Amino acid sequence: MLDHLKETDYGTPKRESTREVTLEIDGTEVTVPAGTSLMRAAVDAGINVPKLCATDSLEPFGSCRLCLVEIEGRKGFPASCTTPAEAGMKVRTQTPKLQDLRKGVMELYISDHPLDCLTCSANGNCELQDMAGVTGLRNVRYGFDGANHLKDQKDESNPYFSYDPSKCIVCNRCVRACEETQGTFALTISGRGFESRVSPGQDEAFMDSECVSCGACVEACPTATLQEKSVIWLGQPEHSVITTCAYCGVGCAFKAEMKGNEVVRMVPWKDGKANEGHSCVKGRFAWGYATHQDRMLKPMIRKNISDPWQEVSWDTALNYAAGEFKRLQAKYGKDSIGGITSSRCTNEETYLVQKLVRAAFGNNNVDTCARVCHSPTGYGLKQTLGESAGTQTFASVDKADVIMVIGANPTDGHPVFASRMKKRLRQGAKLIVVDPRRIDIVKSPHVEAAHHLQLRPGTNVAVVTALAHVIVTEGLMADDFVAERCDLVSFKEWKSYVERPEQSPEATEQATGVPAAELRAAARLFATAGNGAIYYGLGVTEHSQGSTTVMGIANLAMVTGNVGREGVGVNPLRGQNNVQGACDMGSFPHELPGYRHVSDSTTRASFEAAWGVQIDPEPGLRIPNMFEAAIGGSFKGLYCEGEDIVQSDPNTQHVAAAMMGMECVVVQDMFLNETAKYAHVFLPGSSFLEKDGTFTNAERRISRVRKVMPPKAGYADWEVTVKLAQALGYPMDYSSPEEIMDEIAALTPTFHGVSYQRLDELGSIQWPCNEAAPEGTPTMHIDAFVRGKGKFIVTQYVATDEKVTRMFPLLLTTGRILSQYNVGAQTRRTENNQWHSEDRLEIHPHDAEERGVKDGDWVGIQSRAGETVLRAMVSERMQPGVVYTTFHFPESGANVITTDNSDWATNCPEYKVTAVQVAPVMQPSAWQQEYSRFNKVQLELATASAAQDPRNETIPAK
Repeated sequence: MLDHLKETDYGTPKRESTREVTLEIDGTEVTVPAGTSLMRAAVDAGINVPKLCATDSLEPFGSCRLCLVEIEGRKGFPASCTTPAEAGMKVRTQTPKLQDLRKGVMELYISDHPLDCLTCSANGNCELQDMAGVTGLRNVRYGFDGANHLKDQKDESNPYFSYDPSKCIVCNRCVRACEETQGTFALTISGRGFESRVSPGQDEAFMDSECVSCGACVEACPTATLQEKSVIWLGQPEHSVITTCAYCGVGCAFKAEMKGNEVVRMVPWKDGKANEGHSCVKGRFAWGYATHQDRMLKPMIRKNISDPWQEVSWDTALNYAAGEFKRLQAKYGKDSIGGITSSRCTNEETYLVQKLVRAAFGNNNVDTCARVCHSPTGYGLKQTLGESAGTQTFASVDKADVIMVIGANPTDGHPVFASRMKKRLRQGAKLIVVDPRRIDIVKSPHVEAAHHLQLRPGTNVAVVTALAHVIVTEGLMADDFVAERCDLVSFKEWKSYVERPEQSPEATEQATGVPAAELRAAARLFATAGNGAIYYGLGVTEHSQGSTTVMGIANLAMVTGNVGREGVGVNPLRGQNNVQGACDMGSFPHELPGYRHVSDSTTRASFEAAWGVQIDPEPGLRIPNMFEAAIGGSFKGLYCEGEDIVQSDPNTQHVAAAMMGMECVVVQDMFLNETAKYAHVFLPGSSFLEKDGTFTNAERRISRVRKVMPPKAGYADWEVTVKLAQALGYPMDYSSPEEIMDEIAALTPTFHGVSYQRLDELGSIQWPCNEAAPEGTPTMHIDAFVRGKGKFIVTQYVATDEKVTRMFPLLLTTGRILSQYNVGAQTRRTENNQWHSEDRLEIHPHDAEERGVKDGDWVGIQSRAGETVLRAMVSERMQPGVVYTTFHFPESGANVITTDNSDWATNCPEYKVTAVQVAPVMQPSAWQQEYSRFNKVQLELATASAAQDPRNETIPAK
């Protein structure tokens, strides 16, 4: 979808009202909802009132005095942005007097503004320039001899945008955007009168301030005061394409603003339903990885991982991979190979990979990285509510009265949603945070949690059940909802269990570390405050009882009646851009697309008819099973698209051993990632900017991904999978991703109504979308649960096997940080490294002092699985006895120390609970030293491939 660069700006936000008013503007009658500003009403009438401080993403401010109007019967010249429309008003926006006033205002602005329009980076996209033309300003009576700001120094500290105070008109839009849209409150106006200027923090540089580089200030700026450095360098874009961000599960819509095939900037799209014109530092600025010099753009093959890579043609690489897979199946059996899909790839690409495994490999050995993050969500919600996905839209939080955040860090992991949530909290909603760390949202500007239940890692189930105990024993249940909507047999069994004294906050306090009085108060607040919404993340799912906690959360929502309307619900915050879609597309070994078990003969028959093959009715291997089978000698080949299992999966040394046990590993990726260093075939991948398709975000929203540049390696990922299938002898004939989506829709009931045409018409669609819901389903389970009656499930707390001991007295938990993403393959190749250039170990001052560790010291972290070395960060965000790190840098080896404990139902790894010891050290761990050696060798082997003559390609001997 090509889009005009400039969208209509209505000046003030849209107002919702059941009452309408009719008025006359410049002789044109217009009817608008009550509360609408005169400025917005004028735009509805086709009239644009001049403005500078007003924009429709921010509340009206009324400072620039350009939007003055005359109202019949009233004295003076009110600002149209701050004056609400009233019935019967007669408004004039253009009169000689208004023209003189506006010219005078513009003259004052220009008198302290550089007149360098021809060389200014905003030339052609500057509202001040536009308004000078609109008002007819032709000369300025005031010279530059007096005091001015023309020589103010620029702040170039931020890697992505420049701040030039000489061009600031103090319209306050950037300050208001930081407050209203982002919620960081990092900017202010310092000084008074003539000395007034925008200031980050207390007159700090942007990089030294609380600024999180979301870009809201840059987007709001009407001049070149705040300007992207890419625009300063490349000039103004010439066209734009609407697409979807490829980072987190929020699924922000962006306009990729282009010059030819080169991205000039990514601008959050105002009509994006998930983000509504907002963004974060990753989606807004960290897209340079797509053209980074580390991109691998040629297919490569080798016989052994100790051999140099050999660059070959696409046909040679694909035929070699296919030949190896056939050889392995002939020698070791049909089940000796499998595939892994990626939550970074599109729905269409993921669908093709699982189809290739089932139809061309002939088995169900397909799994996805969602196994290691949100598989307990799918299992737990399917069992209780009947559908393996969240229940709401992000916008639903606007109607929540109390918000419970469990095991999620929205400001770092899902920042655009966090901004929306913080806005609701500033409006008066209450917040309950359940997290071992004191994450930012516990207390930040104008937001403070009513309760922070700082539990010990691994005790989620005990806390959730104790919350339910209070609600049940104190008579705070939504009895009518339960009676009407829920299965009463399961409810009675569950109620009998949770009301036992041993489930009380007092009885569980010793295990959880949460004071009983605090937990009781939180339970009462959630049950009685009105609309209660629960948001959770990997701090819930990545546990040995991850599925149990998800079911416990669903129990809480049902017993309080908080399902089936706006402002409530069970909302998993998906980590990667297409975790939801990867699950929807049938990436698990036991499920075909649409969460239908592979053993179901009716479901299987529909796919067999469409695909022209027999599908194995037996579930295949999960990722952990693949590793075990590889070490055992029965699993020999893997096709891994867009996933770095060596860095992201737990117990790295175990994973590496499994990779070494395979004879043909085929990796399809943009970079020579950690997994590719164990590969025998490398197939270059494509970025989201180089492909068409769809992503499905955490709210089940299917959004279009549109190609803005040709694939740098020649093919989009879906085309590579098609060609591999054909090389294996299985025909896949698609001319576009649209055809693939049509097949998905035909075979998947929840997608029956989805098509690219429909997505273009509606902007995005939340599944289920079918005959019963032709425009999608924003809110699930409105009148009845998908499974019929909601099912309560007993959630018995079973302590993790990972116990602290004298040898391992601390608990390690892991997570993410705002500036980096997942394994860091993308963000590490951007300027985001300026915020976070290494993984560090956060440790409480008490634990640090006890070990003689100071901030910045190198420390060894040893677990039952392994040992690594990180720099320490002494922090009171931690509780004593708990340490924390991120996993964005491969050399950190965070997953060298995580164990292979996993969720009882889904094998989701228990990343969040690892018993460790921490001590000062003087050198890297043995693993890190070996990693450094291995990494150097592999990079040299890849470099050698680039130096060879491509005409000399030979296929490695079998």
